[in-house]
Amino acid sequence: METPTAPPVPRPAGPVRPELPITTTAPVKRERRWSVAALCVVLATVAGLGAAAAVTSASDRTKVLAVARDVPAGQPLTAADLTVAEVSADAALTPVPAAQKASVVGKRTAVELRKGGLLTTSQLTAGSGLGDDKQQVGVQVKRGQAPAGTLAPGDKVLAVTTPAQGEQSTGKDIEAPPSTVGAVVVTVSRPDASGNVVVNLAVAPSDGPLLATRASQGRIAIVRQPRSN
Repeated sequence: METPTAPPVPRPAGPVRPELPITTTAPVKRERRWSVAALCVVLATVAGLGAAAAVTSASDRTKVLAVARDVPAGQPLTAADLTVAEVSADAALTPVPAAQKASVVGKRTAVELRKGGLLTTSQLTAGSGLGDDKQQVGVQVKRGQAPAGTLAPGDKVLAVTTPAQGEQSTGKDIEAPPSTVGAVVVTVSRPDASGNVVVNLAVAPSDGPLLATRASQGRIAIVRQPRSN
């Protein structure tokens, strides 16, 4: 006799799982979006300030006079000695404006000017700045008759009379001091091919004719006085 089969017991239904949307990218965090936006604002502000500073700096630039080549002290300025440069306005700088070029041409330099430097009014003088109340005599000095490369405008010197060619001195003349004329150096030329230089000397009016006569005969040697005097 067959045993009857028990009916199957139904399984309890499990919880229903919600369906999730399928996405291919991760969600963007809102905080990151705000940080990127803030960075863009900062960069735009900095760029704007930089552009404004550049425009302001360009508008503050002014044209001034600069030195185009080396100029010794005591020399009158020429138009070729000057050039125009643009610099930013600075209270610490007092260069001569370019518009005043015509008024400074012809003035003499009180100091030596170097190429590339800015020209200031303190570097100029209405006259030569060296012995304006005295006579000036040009003396051609041969090699060995003046200190080589050490004479400069403003130096106090002695113009010493040397013996004339063929003149013989006695023993008594050798002991006597040579004839000298006190002077101040105004300008010194560059040496020529033979090493000779022309030195412009400022002397007292009473000594000008005598010094000019001896200089024309080539009878002058230059002795520089100590600069501490």
